[in-house]
Amino acid sequence: MSTNPLAALSDAGVSIWLDDLSRERLDSGNLSGLIAEQHVVGVTTNPTIFATALSKGSAYDAQVRELAARGADTDAAVREITTTDVRNACDLFRDIYTATDGVDGRVSIEVDPRLATNTEATVAEALDLAKAVDRPNLLVKIPATVEGLPAITRVLAEGISVNVTLIFSVERYRHVMEAFITGLEQARANGHDLHGLHSVASFFVSRVDSEIDKRLDALGTPAAAALRGEAAIANAVLAYAAYEETFRGERWEALAAAGARAQRPLWASTGVKDPQYSDTRYVDQLVVADTVNTMPEKTLHAVADHGKIEGDAVTGRAARAQEVFDGLVEVGIDLDDVFVALETEGVDKFEKSWAELLDTVTGQLNQAKG
Repeated sequence: MSTNPLAALSDAGVSIWLDDLSRERLDSGNLSGLIAEQHVVGVTTNPTIFATALSKGSAYDAQVRELAARGADTDAAVREITTTDVRNACDLFRDIYTATDGVDGRVSIEVDPRLATNTEATVAEALDLAKAVDRPNLLVKIPATVEGLPAITRVLAEGISVNVTLIFSVERYRHVMEAFITGLEQARANGHDLHGLHSVASFFVSRVDSEIDKRLDALGTPAAAALRGEAAIANAVLAYAAYEETFRGERWEALAAAGARAQRPLWASTGVKDPQYSDTRYVDQLVVADTVNTMPEKTLHAVADHGKIEGDAVTGRAARAQEVFDGLVEVGIDLDDVFVALETEGVDKFEKSWAELLDTVTGQLNQAKG
């Protein structure tokens, strides 16, 4: 295994995607440098990332002035600004997309988070985004809400690749994989080339520890303290076991024979939030083939500097992971409530970021109009 941690991670079958995108990153050559030097083979975005990008610097000023001169409203301006960044990123990653036969070189854009509980509107928005970006290496992000599940199926059935986001529980993840497989079956019936369809399932990691650790601390018992920091990795290990279980058997093999590729697990929210933990733990401890780890640049550089990539850290560890979850139940953690709280919080955070993005662009448009 390579002594370069990022090279070792890539050699172990983990695709390294950057969890950030901005006009400044594209224009400055920063993203090109990360591709060339840090093994980055894809990019993910979300409303928070775009809200941050638009609120800083002057990279968007020229486009905002042009949009203001055209009389664009806020929603239209946000759509054009974000899809421009994503389209340009898709072009930047096109060689990787080609070299990996479409597995990597992917760029994600998220549907308006205000639509997270509206199936019909999510489908319409996903189709519009795919048309607006018009690049084969695009992934449209759809949240794994109850209402998002049928939208995932329907968008895949239209031949559009999907990044399923905001997955917290293994139970919901199983529903996501079912929605994916059903979507492929419908896409095949609709005459789409399954080999060109791609999907990842974004399983959020660090937020699980943040929520459960908070509840363990509130319990204040030695048994609770002993489980601190154990939940997120265990949850991801159980998710990978569910992935291995799902993508086998006659139903999947029929799709695979038609050119379909499995929906890879993607480890999201891998930046460490608790300073008591190693800043590379959600990378080091989630090394396993055929997965993606999308990380903020700070985590990327931490892994490059002192990551400990020691081969497969996930396969065969489901029994131990289940023991952790059994222990959480024994000390009094209501896991169902944890996952509902995390999903609700996730949607709310993205809605808030979207509102901030709209406010920022409104202010910039007004300023450009004088």
